[in-house]
Amino acid sequence: MNFDLRSRAVAEFLGTAFLLAAVVGSGIMGDRLAGGNVAIALLANTLSTGAILVVLILTLAPISGAHFNPAVTLSMGLSGDLPWREAPIYLAAQLLGAFAGVASAHLMFGLPLFFLSNRPRHGAGQLWSEAVATFGLVFVIFACSRFRPSATAYAVGAYITAAYWFTASTSFANPAVTLARSATDTFAGIRPADAPGFIVAQVLGSVTATALFRWLVRARGIQVEHTDSAATTAGG
Repeated sequence: MNFDLRSRAVAEFLGTAFLLAAVVGSGIMGDRLAGGNVAIALLANTLSTGAILVVLILTLAPISGAHFNPAVTLSMGLSGDLPWREAPIYLAAQLLGAFAGVASAHLMFGLPLFFLSNRPRHGAGQLWSEAVATFGLVFVIFACSRFRPSATAYAVGAYITAAYWFTASTSFANPAVTLARSATDTFAGIRPADAPGFIVAQVLGSVTATALFRWLVRARGIQVEHTDSAATTAGG
């Protein structure tokens, strides 16, 4: 079934909004209930994010491909899976959805719609973490969507769940998520001054993963076919 661009944009908006509502909302809830135990708060944040990714991809991938992530949309454009003329619409829907999700989470917990984060996330380790996290996410998406498409949603959810804990940055891996999380001074926040570095690292990780995957499959003589259901996403 083919969906028009408007329908796909709405799906991208809804998916990104629910992703950010889960990331920010579970961070607030976990922080409030953990009694100062940051590890427990992070665990709650992790489980919620991984679970919502599986649900959103299963639900919305048949409509839009379930990108919810400008880095993924960039990779899909580079690989030919998404026409470049459609990419700006996807990006706009993702950004609007991300901020809508943050605002929704704030409303649920009685907070202002937006308030800038003061949580520092900087340094070489953090930037390298974002490059690694985004590289891994995009590579998982490409490999699963082509070789194990029915497993893509579960693989993405599992990868982000793991990456929350093996990266120093807790795996944002998503420029829309990064920008929106700069507008929440809660557990999930990132200081606005630190967001540009994260985004640059994410784009570099995404482009590198795209290039490497295409080289690997071509080196083995495998034809890289375009797919309309390249399920994706990232939380963090």
